[in-house]
Amino acid sequence: MTVAEVWSAVLASSPIEVAGVLTGIACVWLAARNSIWNFPVAIVSCLLYVVVFLQARLYSDVGLQVVFITLSVYGWYEWLHGGPQHRELPVTRTNSRLWLALSAVGLAYAVGAGFLFQQYTNAAIPYWDSTTTAISLIAQVQLTRKKIENWILWVLVDAAYVAMYWHKDLYLTSGLYLVYLFLAAYGYWEWRQLMLRRPVAELTLSA
Repeated sequence: MTVAEVWSAVLASSPIEVAGVLTGIACVWLAARNSIWNFPVAIVSCLLYVVVFLQARLYSDVGLQVVFITLSVYGWYEWLHGGPQHRELPVTRTNSRLWLALSAVGLAYAVGAGFLFQQYTNAAIPYWDSTTTAISLIAQVQLTRKKIENWILWVLVDAAYVAMYWHKDLYLTSGLYLVYLFLAAYGYWEWRQLMLRRPVAELTLSA
C-alpha cells in the first residue's frame, strides 16, 4: 500500500477511532506522569475501543478492553489507598512470586484463548491477538500496583501492536501504538526517577 493510500485510510478513520486515539494518548501520558486521572480517561478510551475492535473482528482485544475497564476501577482505588496505612501507593518493583503468577496466567490465556478463537470464531489472527492480549494484561496488573516493570512490557507489546493493527488496516490505531511505545519508554524513565528519590527501604514493599 502506498503512502497516499495509507493517508487516505487514516483520514477515513471513524470518529470513534479518532476519539479512542486521543483519549488513549492522554491516558498513557497521565500514567507516565504518575497522575491518578489516567484511570477515568482510560475507562472512556477502552469503551470507545470496544466498538473499534468489534468492527475489526479482534475479539481478544474486545475482551481486553473490558478487563482494562475493570482493572482501571481497581487501579484507581489502589493508587489512592493501596500504600502503607492506606495512603498513596508508591512505585516499587515486581517480586518473583508475582512474576511467576502473572506469567502462568498469561501463558494459559495466550494458548487457551488463541485455540478457542481459532476453532470457534472468525478471528483474523487468533494467536497473535491472544498473546499480545496476555502481555497487556500482565502489564496492566503491574500498572495498577505501580510496578515499574509494567513499562518494559508495554514497550515490547506496543511494538507488536503497531504491526498487528497496520496488518488489519487500522493505520490510525497503529500510529497510536507507536506513540504509546515512546510514552512507555518515557514512563519507565519517569517512574525510575521517582524510585531513586525515595528511601531504599521503601523499595522492598511486597506485591
